Amino acid sequence: MNTYDHATAPASWNDFNDAEAQQGGFDLIPRGITVPVRMTIKPGGHDDHTQGWTGGYATQSFDTGAVYLACEFVVTDGPFAKRKMWSNVGLLSPKGPAWGQMGRSFIRAVLNSARNVQPQDNSPQAAAARRINSFADLDGIEFLARVDVEKDGKGEDRNVVKIAIEPDHKDYVAMAGATRGPGGNMGGGGHSGAPVQPVPAYAQKTQPARPVVPTGKPTWAQ
Repeated sequence: MNTYDHATAPASWNDFNDAEAQQGGFDLIPRGITVPVRMTIKPGGHDDHTQGWTGGYATQSFDTGAVYLACEFVVTDGPFAKRKMWSNVGLLSPKGPAWGQMGRSFIRAVLNSARNVQPQDNSPQAAAARRINSFADLDGIEFLARVDVEKDGKGEDRNVVKIAIEPDHKDYVAMAGATRGPGGNMGGGGHSGAPVQPVPAYAQKTQPARPVVPTGKPTWAQ
């Protein structure tokens, strides 16, 4: 005959007195900190084939008519690992081209950071690395980002991502060096006292329509 052990039985579904107390919220990540992040896009269902926006990745605001990518950024390493931030990447605004241009500049920097392309590099390989087939190529991309702080809709501070750290920045070089293993390979361990240069990496994903020659690492930094 089975017996019911009240000591180990689950609590009553409507009695929460024995539930653990809620943990306090996280402190903000300090403004200006550089962290490796993985960006994912929350699909908004807005497509515009004249712009090449397919797959339902873009979102259109009902209030303003502006179109953007609703992005989540998850810190992938370091003391703030697994922390999340949310920001919108502008694509189009009825008010003018400025917002869309800011979004294009951000995406360019993201690609430079993820694929280790110097901002001033105008070689054919670099140009190919700054092209995408669709927004799907940005969904899951990893890069270095600078953390910022801004007010949310309730007037409270929140962390956001507005700037991608590119290979010509000192933080990029330092973090790339920190992830190198013996012999200059990424992935841990120390390195010699010689100045560390980022390992060229114009591609981390295969892009069938526009093949990019893979030459090394980050994303970020494997």
